[in-house]
Amino acid sequence: MPRPLLRVAGTAVLGVALLAPVPAFAATELPSERGMSATIRYTEYGIPHITAKDYAGLGYGTGYAAAKDNLCLIAQGVVTLRGERSKYFGPEAAPDGSLSSASTNLASDVFFTSVNDSGIVEKLIAAPAPYGPAAEAREISRGWAAGYNRFLSEGEITDPACKGAAWLRPVTELDVHRRGYALAMLGASGRSTDQIVAAAPPGGNEVRRSTQSPQEAAKAARNLMADAAMGSNAIAVGSQATANGRGLLLGNPHYPWHNGRRFWQMHQTIPGKLDVSGAGLLGSPAINIGHTSTFAWSHTVATGVPFSLTELRLVPGDPTSYFVDGKKEKLTKRQVTVQVKQQDGSLKRVTRTLWRSRYGPIVMSVPPVDLPWTTWNAYALTDPNATNVRLANTSLALSKARTTDDALRALKQTQGLPWVNTIAADSRGRALFAQIQVLPNVTDEFADRCNSLLGHLTFRQAGLAILDGTRSSCAPGKAPGTVQPGILAPDRYPVLHRADYVTNSNDSYWLSNPRQPLNGYDRIIGDENAERTLRTRSGLVAVQDQLGQGRFTRPDMQDLVFANRNIAGELAAEGSVKMCREMRLGEPCEVLAKWDRTADTGSRGALLFDRYWRKATAAWDLWKTPFDVSDPVNTPRDFNTASWAARKALIDAVGELRTSSIPLDAPLGDHQYVTRNGEKIPVGGGTEALGILNKIEARWTPGQGYTEVGTGSSYVQVVSFDGDRCPDTRTLMTYSQSADPTSPHHADQTRLFSKKGWATGRFCQDDITKAPGLKVVQLSGR
Repeated sequence: MPRPLLRVAGTAVLGVALLAPVPAFAATELPSERGMSATIRYTEYGIPHITAKDYAGLGYGTGYAAAKDNLCLIAQGVVTLRGERSKYFGPEAAPDGSLSSASTNLASDVFFTSVNDSGIVEKLIAAPAPYGPAAEAREISRGWAAGYNRFLSEGEITDPACKGAAWLRPVTELDVHRRGYALAMLGASGRSTDQIVAAAPPGGNEVRRSTQSPQEAAKAARNLMADAAMGSNAIAVGSQATANGRGLLLGNPHYPWHNGRRFWQMHQTIPGKLDVSGAGLLGSPAINIGHTSTFAWSHTVATGVPFSLTELRLVPGDPTSYFVDGKKEKLTKRQVTVQVKQQDGSLKRVTRTLWRSRYGPIVMSVPPVDLPWTTWNAYALTDPNATNVRLANTSLALSKARTTDDALRALKQTQGLPWVNTIAADSRGRALFAQIQVLPNVTDEFADRCNSLLGHLTFRQAGLAILDGTRSSCAPGKAPGTVQPGILAPDRYPVLHRADYVTNSNDSYWLSNPRQPLNGYDRIIGDENAERTLRTRSGLVAVQDQLGQGRFTRPDMQDLVFANRNIAGELAAEGSVKMCREMRLGEPCEVLAKWDRTADTGSRGALLFDRYWRKATAAWDLWKTPFDVSDPVNTPRDFNTASWAARKALIDAVGELRTSSIPLDAPLGDHQYVTRNGEKIPVGGGTEALGILNKIEARWTPGQGYTEVGTGSSYVQVVSFDGDRCPDTRTLMTYSQSADPTSPHHADQTRLFSKKGWATGRFCQDDITKAPGLKVVQLSGR
């Protein structure tokens, strides 16, 4: 379907003719509530079940209920996306990190103001589906804004974080779409915000050089997609591995506990059209992970690199011009102005300059890869998700799926997932892994032909393409079957249907099921035949151990995710005890010897091992048996008791705890906890390096321990199917539904999490009406 392209600030978007049907102004006005209505039924733990006659009404009820629980967090995001953080909070403070990687309010404002000035989101949402949002996505977004505004107008704001704040204002449909757009860009433009804003040509006699050699840059690129705040586990089990012969799903995303990227649980129903329960990221009008009556799905952060870089060869003597096909071309210079609050409270207009090429914005680096703008070359970021507003399309399509086949069709048709895999199961007993996301159209053949010298290294090491900008033919082009130019064709992605199981814990697709490794895919999608993380291995071992004892039941899956097995401890604790005794350290050796190898709140020795292992993982000689591609689940292994780095790590950990007056055998929960309204709540689980499925990344406070969780297990769901009966579901929102400390649902599920408890899913209408303490809210548009 070739069409003429319009370029907005260097970004290719749809032709002008496609933009006419929906006036852009409609999304920028405050939406009217007229004709909208919804019923919200609250069951245990404040979970809303929203029913409406149409998508606008469904959004209306969803926006209202979301604002009731998390108004301040959502409103903070609106200020961010409008580029007004410096106006209200000053330029130097840091945003919460939920919508970009900007380190200061000023950098955030310049970035998002440049997006808003370009009008790109308005143009994209005005385009018809599948390029733009489907009519249902437009309607639910319009309704969501009206519902949010309805709650705001009622004035029943109790959260001290924003009560009476000048920045708390009504929203438009455009604000809703802008949030989805920003989330899509998190894997590329959003992770390089500072580097885009700071990009400037060298001046005068200034000499710039990379701090990394090409080999060091390629090695750094291996950690390109590493993000402690973004991860997940998911396991889908099929008919050959479940006790009832039907599907079973575990979804265990690891997301921030505090900022605007939290999940929020809900159940959405339009009789005869939609019936789905699950959770969405704050501000999302649709459910992002959840289940219908016969189908369940979750997402995990994928290893695909969702952007490419282009190396520009600059014109000698003019670092703002570059060569394309032997001709000179000027960079585009854009002035971006934001309002900045001064110390005396007055506002000052501050202007920054952003630079773009035909390939995208100029960046100073893509952390952790250093890419300076020199007099010889510069680097442009090509982000295909900068023209992607289809996430809601995909979420709504999955919300209607009844089988894994439906889900696969939805993923291929909507092409809206920016940086995640999909793992799913259905009542037929089919399990699905699919990494269908929005990646640059950089096949291995294209990379071989078009990568720069540095790009050949980074592509092999990490899947990062650095293309030759001197050739226009080396810009990723339109692939067959794609809904936008420049993205990889949906049939090139790895897909695996199984009747036993599939799983993912943020490694690549390769070992989704060790019985059927996936090989032969383009490097930009992920690596193959490579060492897996301890968390991936932990999940595979747990599944295999369970199947060695018998087929899965729903309680088995619940036990699996909260067993808090410490796979690093299982592999290394015995050797560490031997090493400790060789060192004649005394008490630490006996504490580790008695440790139960878990990260439960009552586990004694878990904290000592945690502090020791974090320090030891940098050692190159931890294991005697290296990774073996023929035995990837069980290698590397055999702890090396002679490792000097491990010995020093143990001594340092013992000293650290003793200096903090923390007993070496203190129960983990005494020193890993959160505090809510003065109540100390112990938290089990542990850090990435330990390979614990129940991932918890917490802040270490000397003298106290881990005193607050930053990220980790969030919305956890275990969904089982049993014939024509209701889905048999258990859920848990680890940080609870509401960020408002005055809400009764600010910490109730956190206490449940502390005790390894679960909430019973209420999906069928009879179950909802029988819920103890049921509360019903009727909303009608005014």
